[in-house]
Amino acid sequence: MENSKENVIEKLNSLIEINNDRIDGYEKAAVTENDELKSFFEEQAGASLRFRNELVDAVVTLDGRPAEGTTTSGKVYRAWMAFKTSLTGKDAQGILNSCEFGEDAALEAYEEVLSTTTLSANLSSMIKRQHEAIEQAHDKVKSMRDSHVFEEK
Repeated sequence: MENSKENVIEKLNSLIEINNDRIDGYEKAAVTENDELKSFFEEQAGASLRFRNELVDAVVTLDGRPAEGTTTSGKVYRAWMAFKTSLTGKDAQGILNSCEFGEDAALEAYEEVLSTTTLSANLSSMIKRQHEAIEQAHDKVKSMRDSHVFEEK
């Protein structure tokens, strides 16, 4: 495990970028006409905004410069999501598939940071809490998709 201050800042910035991806992806997904999905997507965009702000504060506390952009893979994901929603804005299951893909990437990023980086107790606690919330969102997305509750008739 690496524990230099610069490495910790780099890892936190990677999580900032992932949350920027989540914010943008969920905002794009929220164009759905399904009120329940729209509410869930807006809630997740808000959670990601809070997570990003916490991570930004942590980077600043470490005298680092917070990332402002998104991941390269996230740009591809968001472009695909925008394309998908423009073609199939009523295809809730397709949108949920895209969201699950994005959540898989977010979980992987969090797990990589937790397994490869030595963090202070406060940072570790914050990242574990965020990881758990993203995991719950992932499970809810998967459950909604698998239940076909939102399948258009």
